[in-house]
Amino acid sequence: MVDLADNTLPKTYDPRDVETRHYAKWEKMGYFEPGEKAGRESYSIMIPPPNVTGNLHMGHAFQDTIMDALIRYNRMQGKQTLWQVGTDHAGIATQMVVERQLEAEGKTRHDLGRDEFIKRVWQWKESSGGTIVRQLRRLGASCDWSREKFTMDPQMSDAVREEFVRLYNEGLIYRGKRLVNWDPVLHTAVSDLEVISEQEDGFMWNIRYPMADGSGYLVVATTRPETMLGDSAVAVHPKDERYLAIHGKEVTLPLTGRTIPVIVDDYVDPEFGSGCVKITPAHDFNDNEVGGRHDLELINIFTNDATINDTAPEAYRGMDRFVARKKIVADLEELGLLEKVEPHKLMIPRGDRSKAIIEPYLTDQWYVKTSSLAQEAIKAVEDGRIRFVPANWDKTYFEWMRNIQDWCISRQIWWGHQIPAWYGPDGHLFVCNCEEEVYEWAAEHYGRPVNLTRDPDVLDTWFSSALWPFATLGWPKLTKEMEDFYPTNVLVTAFDIIFFWVARMVMMGLKFTKKVPFHDVYITGLVRDGEGNKMSKSKGNVLDPLDLIDGIDLDSLVEKRTKDMMQPHLAKKIAKATRKEFPDGIPPFGADALRFTMASLATQGRDIKFDLGRIEGYRNFCNKLWNATRFVLMNSEGKNCGVSSETLNYTYADRWILSRLQQVKKEVAGSLEEYRFNDAASVVYQFVWGSYCDWYLEMVKPVLYGDEVAETYKIATRHCMVGVLEESLRLLHPLMPFITEELWQKVAGLVGRSGKSIMIASWPQPDASYVDLDLEKELTWVMSLVTAVRTIRAEMDISPGKRLAILVQGSQDMVTRLQRHHGLIVPLAKLDSWQILEGEAPQGAATGVVEEMQIFIPLAGLIDVEAETSRLQKGLQKLDKELQRVVGKLTNPNFLAKAKPEVVAKEKGKQQELEEKKNSLTEALLRIEKLRSAS
Repeated sequence: MVDLADNTLPKTYDPRDVETRHYAKWEKMGYFEPGEKAGRESYSIMIPPPNVTGNLHMGHAFQDTIMDALIRYNRMQGKQTLWQVGTDHAGIATQMVVERQLEAEGKTRHDLGRDEFIKRVWQWKESSGGTIVRQLRRLGASCDWSREKFTMDPQMSDAVREEFVRLYNEGLIYRGKRLVNWDPVLHTAVSDLEVISEQEDGFMWNIRYPMADGSGYLVVATTRPETMLGDSAVAVHPKDERYLAIHGKEVTLPLTGRTIPVIVDDYVDPEFGSGCVKITPAHDFNDNEVGGRHDLELINIFTNDATINDTAPEAYRGMDRFVARKKIVADLEELGLLEKVEPHKLMIPRGDRSKAIIEPYLTDQWYVKTSSLAQEAIKAVEDGRIRFVPANWDKTYFEWMRNIQDWCISRQIWWGHQIPAWYGPDGHLFVCNCEEEVYEWAAEHYGRPVNLTRDPDVLDTWFSSALWPFATLGWPKLTKEMEDFYPTNVLVTAFDIIFFWVARMVMMGLKFTKKVPFHDVYITGLVRDGEGNKMSKSKGNVLDPLDLIDGIDLDSLVEKRTKDMMQPHLAKKIAKATRKEFPDGIPPFGADALRFTMASLATQGRDIKFDLGRIEGYRNFCNKLWNATRFVLMNSEGKNCGVSSETLNYTYADRWILSRLQQVKKEVAGSLEEYRFNDAASVVYQFVWGSYCDWYLEMVKPVLYGDEVAETYKIATRHCMVGVLEESLRLLHPLMPFITEELWQKVAGLVGRSGKSIMIASWPQPDASYVDLDLEKELTWVMSLVTAVRTIRAEMDISPGKRLAILVQGSQDMVTRLQRHHGLIVPLAKLDSWQILEGEAPQGAATGVVEEMQIFIPLAGLIDVEAETSRLQKGLQKLDKELQRVVGKLTNPNFLAKAKPEVVAKEKGKQQELEEKKNSLTEALLRIEKLRSAS
């Protein structure tokens, strides 16, 4: 026998030691790489490239757990698997990081100049841009790091230039003056996704616009009085009877001396305010559409930093927009043109990076014509080439795609893919994907060498990300990787970028490869806190996945949650709440526990409510698995485990667990195939913890330790015990890769399995020859009987070690079952004996029912009647108090009106649980009274 002190597992499970050790080995051995195809089916996933500036957040941890589970599962299926990894250059975010560094040095990017600034960004990227990559490794992501990409890599840049030039040459890219979301701090256009709109307190100013003919005035309401300087019209609804007489007339625009027309348009809501709306086509997206319908002048009154420009009256020129607002309001009041001011709540759009209020701004930008591209992308979902999971997300996709606008792809920053367009001395435009070649073109065009000026704008990050599924594989070259791994199998992403990223990848994939970029799109929900609130720094409820994995002390956690918080009172509040919630900080749960928690909560179509109680429970699951493996090793290492046996004499328990295992294999695989990760986690958890650890390992003890049990049964049981554990570890591996690797290395050899890693072991396949549904049903009955006895023990406070004599009444079939499984039931239920009851049950006996069999446990001599009566009465009194408190809450109208639905549901669940406990104690007390009467 092997010396257990040297060869078995440590007594306690240390996730950090296990996880860091195995990951380094996996990467060194090249297990993450796809290898040669060699006739194998391919399976590929492209990671949504996180920002190079980013840190791993709970959303990443959720999505990366799902992707890694799919990759590991398919790798074990023997497929040639590729999980393509990489990071996004994140134009605005990265530029801001480096500009802040320069600011700390008393410099700006303009002091450096464009080329030197770009060098500085690359230096930052090389020294500090790998944080999220390291964090992905810590989570256990089995990406192919040898193929790691960055969206500004030379090959990726070549692909982006090729994309731009091809679209331009086909007339699908053009330059035009249109409204965009403008960030006046960053001085660039930003996408809708980079704009955060939240409700804030503001005002509604009601302004009198005099009729040009002197016949009165119209009252116009606005939340942005400074924009009136750019008004081109006042609009009323065509059927609003109050204004039928003024259709086509003019009003004098206050403070400007200009006259503007009164137009009619269905856009106007006659029920809102006075029914008159100012139309400012250059500074409002809705007004811009109205202006287009009526051919109104677009009057831009702002500079690029949102100060008033020279188009406006001289009195306001050079003023910041909000300073101008105050002066305009004061001037209107002085002129008697301010009718009233009302408090008003409104949605304020702010840039997610600068926090500046975004301004609709008229400027020259580059655009992609999307109509024809969108039509093809719509067809791909309609005909089933692309499937959304859950299916209802295709409605969101169709809604956006069928109402798509041309795509603004230019940004006024320096970090990013500079647009491959040059202007000659006379403004002639040259678009080319090669800088050397464009100068040759220009010389040919002008008949002499000339200087060209390159367009200073860079491309929207989403423009380069749209190529991610195929540019990472070598496009525009037709590489072997493109042949093997494109189209990819599934995209795992969040719902908020279905339009910004998913749709654009579909459009560009179909345009440039004539194939869809992926077959399935699995849409994840948001990761919320345990109460269902969105995680945000201002709420102080953000959890860092790395803190959950490796732990964090309380002071560090408080510092992290309150760092850079501008409002001291809010920081103090968050610090206090954090100290209350985490008095000892956050313990290290390990990556496996976090991953399993994420998988168990991954119900299709729902947001995740992340409860620390769940991750603690799954950390306990790791401990359970660890300790079960220690038990198995202590009872199998150095012993005959039947590896070379031709026949094995399995016990009923062995045959039962083997039969159960086959169904579990089928269900886990089916769940993973259909993206039901919560079902996969639940099935394997219930099997390992419940069927294997709680029941089977107890069932085998009489066999392993029985002096009179034949060795052939011991050998078969050891083979079964180790074999089921080994296959269970493989089933768990996609969700819990680290602990399964550690334990598999210890047990695989005991059943004759060889291999360097569980990662590349084969996926367990069901074997119908082991399935015995009748035996499963019979063993379920045995466990129900044992549970009934254990329940009575607990209710009557009978010592767990006390051997019991029980009486049974039932059919001959039930009695035969008892006799057949006597060897299991007696030790599991800790019975001294069992007898068939003839006649009436004894007074005061505790009873239980299992199908058609009744169980009686005579209590005389087992319990102290007086002490047990006192215990039960005290328990009932305590339950009554708690029940009254809960019922009081649920009958309180104020509580029901203010509490969240999930809080009310939780209290109702408490009520039901307390009532069940009360009924159980009441029945136990009645039994005691009967026993007292009988004595």
